[in-house]
Amino acid sequence: MFNILLAIVVSASIDSTMLMIGDQTDMHLSVTHEASEQVEWPVFGAQLQEGIEIVDRTSPDTTTLPDGRVQIHQDLKLTSFKDSLFSISPIAIASGEDTFWTEPMALNVIQPFEVDTTLAITDIKDIENAPIYWWGIIRWILIVLLSCGLIALGFWLWRKYDTYTRREEEPIDPELLRPADEVALEKLDEIKAAKIWKDGKVKEYQTELTDVVREYISRRFGVQSTEKTSEETLREVKPLLVNGNLPLDSDGKALYERLAAMLRTADLVKFAKWHTTPDENESALTTAYDFVKETKEVPSGPGGQYQCTKEEEL
Repeated sequence: MFNILLAIVVSASIDSTMLMIGDQTDMHLSVTHEASEQVEWPVFGAQLQEGIEIVDRTSPDTTTLPDGRVQIHQDLKLTSFKDSLFSISPIAIASGEDTFWTEPMALNVIQPFEVDTTLAITDIKDIENAPIYWWGIIRWILIVLLSCGLIALGFWLWRKYDTYTRREEEPIDPELLRPADEVALEKLDEIKAAKIWKDGKVKEYQTELTDVVREYISRRFGVQSTEKTSEETLREVKPLLVNGNLPLDSDGKALYERLAAMLRTADLVKFAKWHTTPDENESALTTAYDFVKETKEVPSGPGGQYQCTKEEEL
């Protein structure tokens, strides 16, 4: 339904003109006007009119149409708890000195059942507390625990299988099949032949030298020197050299002091930009040779087996 005056069009419609008491229906209100016109949009309270309540509403929405005109639209959700035939009065929308009205509408609200007004108002039924369904709760807890257990078991089996598979697939490093001292002396010979410290690569020289010694210590004594600091390595090697746990041809304490000096000097070069002298570089290489030769495993017997130190037997 709409009213046309000049260039302004107002309209109002309702989705359903017949409701059961307490049901809801939507009312649509809109106005279309020229962009130059100013429109005062009506403000609604809790009721559209007596007996008809507004339970919800949208905000007025403004849209520009393709022809340049402006349209304002709002929806009202209506309900009623009164058995009656309502005549919805026209809604006024003002523009300047003019007022525009929507067409009147009807809303029929029906009471679908008889109400005995002689009875007092009572509850339909007393309020009861629902019993706790303990078995349902316990069942879900058991299902969750079982699921977590199965997931953990599956993860453990997968890790075990994956680790086993990788061990089977990974080739054994040929160096691990050779004596530790043989590998270390071979690498020291390469470092000695290269003499990269003479080209100013002192840091690289010290790093390669200490890496060889650390790898040897790791294989020879089972000390993970490659994953430890110099001080941690020295702390674990010291009992072997100083306390007589390792059979040596020379003074174990002096050999330990030379090893400690070599590792600490290398740390200064690598981390504190220390500059070593040529004599210190040669001395470090000599210390590495002497340490490997003095502590290497000693063959015993024609079978080529090696003796283990007391420390290794333990």
